[in-house]
Amino acid sequence: MMQKLKLSDAPGRQKRVLAVHDISCVGRCSLTVALPVLSAMGFETSILPTSILSTHTGGFEGYTYRDLAADMDPVVDHWHALGLKFDAIFTGWMGTHRHIENLGHLLDAFGDGAALIVDPVMGDNGKLYATLDDAYVAAMRAYCARADVLLPNLTEAALLTGTDYPFPGYDKAWVEGMLRRLNDMGPGIAVLTGVTLKPGRIGAAALDGRRGQLIYFDEPYIPGMWHGAGDVFASVLTGAVLNGAPMPKALRLAVDFTARCIRRTRRAATDERLGLQFEPELGGLMNEAQ
Repeated sequence: MMQKLKLSDAPGRQKRVLAVHDISCVGRCSLTVALPVLSAMGFETSILPTSILSTHTGGFEGYTYRDLAADMDPVVDHWHALGLKFDAIFTGWMGTHRHIENLGHLLDAFGDGAALIVDPVMGDNGKLYATLDDAYVAAMRAYCARADVLLPNLTEAALLTGTDYPFPGYDKAWVEGMLRRLNDMGPGIAVLTGVTLKPGRIGAAALDGRRGQLIYFDEPYIPGMWHGAGDVFASVLTGAVLNGAPMPKALRLAVDFTARCIRRTRRAATDERLGLQFEPELGGLMNEAQ
C-alpha cells in the first residue's frame, strides 16, 4: 500500500500551489516564469507541464515541441494516491482539447478547497491563435466558468464572452461591462489585462463580483514585444491573492512589478525573444509580497 504524504495543517503553514503550463526551455514564459516567481513569493510550487518546447513560439523558427497530455492524468492519479493537496491551482497555456479535458480530471481530484486561477491563453491583437479553433474556445469557456480568478487579455475576453474585439478603441464603460460579463460566466474575480484608458499608458482592470468594486492601475507604455510579460503579471497576481492581499494591492503589485521588469529589459537591450529580465527584481518582490 502506498505511503501517503504527511501534510501540515499548522497555522501559518507554507501554502502549496500547482502551476499547470507548458515548459519553454529558452525564452522566459509559462513555467520558467511561474515557478521562480511563486517560489520567491513564499509558496511551495509544484508543476504539471502540458508540453515541452525548445523555445517559445514567439519569433523563433525550428523549435521542437512535445505534447505531454498523455502524461497528465497518470501524474494526477499518483499525486491523489499520495494524499497530496493544493491551496491553489494556476493554469495557463493548454493548446488542445485533450489538455482541457485533463484539467477536468485534475479538478475532480484536487479542486475542493483549492482556489482556481485561470489565464485562458488563446489569442492576442484581436485574433485567435492559428492552432486553435472555435471548439477549443467553447471548451475553454466551460472550463473558465469554474475559475475563482480569471485573467484574460482583451482578445481572450472577447472570445470567452462571444463579443466583438473592441477595434479601434474602447472606454471605461466598455471595460467595466466586459468585466461584468466575465463575472457572469462564474468567476468571482475577473481581471482584464493590457488595458489602455489613457494615452501612452497601459495596465490592468479588475472587478470583484462579490463587491462590485472596479479597480484599475496602469504604467507608462513602453513599445516592444515583451514576451512573457503576461506570465509575469499573472504569476505575481496569483501569489499576491494567495497571500491574502486585497485586490487593489494585488493588482498594483502585479502591474508595478511587470513594468519594472520591462524597464530593466529595455535598458539591457537583449534580444526581446529571451523574455523579461525578472530575476534581478525578485528580491524586491519577496519583500513587497509579505
